[in-house]
Amino acid sequence: MGELVLTGLDAIVRELTLFAAVGFLVGGIDDLFVDCAWLIHRLRHGSTRRPIGSLPARAQPAGLAIFVPAWDEALVIGAMLRTALARYVHPDYRIYVGCYPNDRATIDAVAAVAERDPRVRLVIGARPGPTTKADNLNAMWRAMRRDVAQGEKIRAVVLHDAEDVVHAAELRVFDALIERHPLVQIPVLPLIDPDARLVSGHYADEFADSHGRQMVLRAAVGAGLPLSGVGCAIAVEVLDALAQAHGAPFDQTSLTEDYELGLRAGALGYRACFARVEDDGGDLVAVRAFFPSTVTAAVRQKGRWMTGIALAGWDRIGWARATHLADHWMRMRDRRAPLAVIVLAAAYLAAVGWGMAAVLHVITGQPPIPIDPGLRIILSINTALLAWRLAWRAASTGRSYGWREALWSLPRAVVGNLIAMFAAIRAAGQYARLLAGAPPRWDKTTHVFPGEATLL
Repeated sequence: MGELVLTGLDAIVRELTLFAAVGFLVGGIDDLFVDCAWLIHRLRHGSTRRPIGSLPARAQPAGLAIFVPAWDEALVIGAMLRTALARYVHPDYRIYVGCYPNDRATIDAVAAVAERDPRVRLVIGARPGPTTKADNLNAMWRAMRRDVAQGEKIRAVVLHDAEDVVHAAELRVFDALIERHPLVQIPVLPLIDPDARLVSGHYADEFADSHGRQMVLRAAVGAGLPLSGVGCAIAVEVLDALAQAHGAPFDQTSLTEDYELGLRAGALGYRACFARVEDDGGDLVAVRAFFPSTVTAAVRQKGRWMTGIALAGWDRIGWARATHLADHWMRMRDRRAPLAVIVLAAAYLAAVGWGMAAVLHVITGQPPIPIDPGLRIILSINTALLAWRLAWRAASTGRSYGWREALWSLPRAVVGNLIAMFAAIRAAGQYARLLAGAPPRWDKTTHVFPGEATLL
């Protein structure tokens, strides 16, 4: 009986290992192609950063509207607005804050700032919250259109969240680029909570790699550029065109309206720009914010992203035109997360299985089954690809956060994998409920705005 159990365990472990090894190989080669393509782009064009002084100057600054959706944000929205008003140096902007009639605390916090500065405009939606973030954004868009009808001149809409720390020069960047590029995205640099370095820090690692290389490459090859929902500017004509095509610029049935908006706008012919710009002091013009610092909150957030992008997004926006291979490639990368999690789970199960099998072989005295030569080659290649990927991850983090965080990025890769697996389970449940007809709901996490010491 013991031999039969051991034989069965060996077989299961061998199949799990083969499945995971092939999955890692495919994913690793895909990542390697991205790395090589980015290196070629970097060699051809040099640094991906531009000094702010090299941007085209406008004779007349454009009017900009900043949209900040706010549901249950009383703890952070006041500090966020005061910081933005103190930092922005652009001469013509308005901050629209979308609130709900049943969220009195947030309304009061926004009203307290709006009473002292007319550039802040409180917009209270018609429906009680939470609805969806897109519904909130559409309420602000309608308020902005009413202001335009009364003579307000607005060239573009800038999106931010209630916990964002804005960069003083970002409106200058948007103003300079919006005429040539109707969609402009600047990088996002998550702040790292020193008391939750593993969880909050894994966002820093992922965004440093994504917004340091992958988004740059995506824009360079002409693929549709998904917006991040913060730190992005959208020309008014793009929103008007989306409203004509879909009834409203922001899709209220979507969990990831920012991601879809960028791709839908690209399908209408509007090209996006991913702008990595250095301010006069040499710092990157980027959005900074604290991301979730607990595993539970991170799983909730990433579950929503995975549902909206990799599952529901596949159904909702499909693929690019048949001949645009680069766009197909990038969308496939967006949607591989659920499969990658399955492969990852198989790998962890295989590792546990190998350990159990090794102990049983020692106890029973039976020799372990040798690894197939072909599988051994795949595992060797995967080991090299893993080392390459971790090196790239550390280099990306180090470039944005310094060498200490680069070292932390290595154990954080494991934490990120575990969060992704739990998020995939949550995403599967959310997607099933959507397929069953459940309305989408704004499943937001609790936000934290940094204190004065962190801002400095």
